[in-house]
Amino acid sequence: MIPMTADLVVRNCTVVTPAGRTPDAGVAVEDGTITAVARGDRLPDAERVLDADGGVLAPGVVDCHIHNREPGLEYKEDWESATRAAAAGGVTTVVGMPNTDPVIDRPERLELKYERGEAGAHVDFQSYAVVTSENLEAIPDLDDAGVLGYKIFLGSTVGDVPPPTDGEILEAMERIGETGKRLGFHEENGEIIDYYTERFQADGRNDPIDHSHSRPVIAEQEAVERMVTFAAETDASIHMFHVSSGSAAEAVARGKERGVDVTAETTPHYLWFTEEVMHEKGNVARIQPPIRDADERERLWEVGIDGGAIDCVATDHAPHTPEEKKVDDPFGNTWEATSGFVGLETEVPVVLSFVDRGRLTLEEWVRRHSTRPAQVWGMYPEKGSLQIGTDADFTIVDPDEEWTLESSDELHSKNCVTPFVGESFVGKPTATVVRGEVVYEDGAVVGEPGYGTRVDVD
Repeated sequence: MIPMTADLVVRNCTVVTPAGRTPDAGVAVEDGTITAVARGDRLPDAERVLDADGGVLAPGVVDCHIHNREPGLEYKEDWESATRAAAAGGVTTVVGMPNTDPVIDRPERLELKYERGEAGAHVDFQSYAVVTSENLEAIPDLDDAGVLGYKIFLGSTVGDVPPPTDGEILEAMERIGETGKRLGFHEENGEIIDYYTERFQADGRNDPIDHSHSRPVIAEQEAVERMVTFAAETDASIHMFHVSSGSAAEAVARGKERGVDVTAETTPHYLWFTEEVMHEKGNVARIQPPIRDADERERLWEVGIDGGAIDCVATDHAPHTPEEKKVDDPFGNTWEATSGFVGLETEVPVVLSFVDRGRLTLEEWVRRHSTRPAQVWGMYPEKGSLQIGTDADFTIVDPDEEWTLESSDELHSKNCVTPFVGESFVGKPTATVVRGEVVYEDGAVVGEPGYGTRVDVD
């Protein structure tokens, strides 16, 4: 039954879920939860009416891979600035990575990360905990503290978090399996990367493309294959973060065919760019794993997106200062630059541009950008759905707006270096609603820091 009144009604939109789309429709909200999804003429009166101006309303985007840098690295980013960018980008839930300072490896550090989020976040949030050789015994305590999931860094990455041994990884899988939660990986073979990095530096190969080639596809593919084999042995649920290549997507697909509970994500930059961007934008586009060649990108589309090996789209949003990214000398010595760039405000426009090109449908966008990440990480249906009684999180977009990101100054993070400056898109967020509160509209973040809250998981 549709209620007579509501706190908020969003009207004049096409409502899209993975199951399909309903034109000339809207949603009603009371006390932060959805009370109706209906045709426009059946919606109730409301204290506030938000006119979507003929746009698309989807369940709120869930970005399950951001580096918000807090605690300890707040000069790069913090919960407030990261979630301000999320709100402006149409993202209603984010999940922070654990390679902070200190790393999130024990309950008290996880609780500190949550406390900082409760004080500063504009949108809802969660966090992973890292697994190293030093904290296997803390896995059940981290579960009790409410952690969303766990992460292991297999290869060298920002923060230099050392990986456990293979034996310790097997033990970690068994312990995490007892919690019912999922273990994700930065999946690159560290020995391969270290070998080529040392060799290239000794040979004076210092160009941005040399960083990319020092982390070859085989390093990613081997790491996926090895973790899938370990998961088959331990019956663990695992996830591959930031899959960058078709070869790695094929390894994920083979794992799924074997019956392993392996899920995977890719990012907008791997689907949008090829490694030619390293010649065009230099260290600004330096990231780990690197952006691949055109053949690997096309197979990532074919196997990962069209074939279904990739479950989710996320950003790997990773702010660094312009000095750390060597913005003033983008084609200088790549080994002096750091890896990563922001993405929270370009992810929805990138994927909507793919919809405009016919590479995705709106339904497929919603599935990979909202519903599936919520399911993979145990937040569904509270997040990622438009079910009655669940959180009223909405991403509202104009799928036809054509625009260009002219400058990083248009973005909301503390540090906004990104190779997407100068790129043109079709589609843009127009409003963001988190638990019934409008946090972004008319080009401005209007929500208050501290409104966002931790997403509870079993």
